[in-house]
Amino acid sequence: VQLVESGGGLVQPGGSVRLSCTASGFTFSGAAMSWYRQAPGKERNFVARIINPGGVRNYGDFDKGRFTISRDDAKNTLYLEMTNLKPEDTAVYYCNARGLYPSTYEYWGQGTQVTVSS
Repeated sequence: VQLVESGGGLVQPGGSVRLSCTASGFTFSGAAMSWYRQAPGKERNFVARIINPGGVRNYGDFDKGRFTISRDDAKNTLYLEMTNLKPEDTAVYYCNARGLYPSTYEYWGQGTQVTVSS
């Protein structure tokens, strides 16, 4: 099983970035896929989740319309589009997969750093 995040980097305040998470080794379409983030010295926090069927989305309280989660099941890829970025969005962003079949599972990616700074 692998979850590989990409797309992070240095972004100016007010800028945008799209993170990707490519999955392998499990049935991606059946998994609830999420993004979490962890800033230095802080706990890991929920960012967004997307669940099949129907692509139902949930967001963390701080997103306030700036973040959009999506998935492409044909490509086994999860995305997070982030706009109007702020310095407080600086964190390592992690991809997470959870499911029930064939047995309960949860997987994490290695994370991708997003730094918002001028």
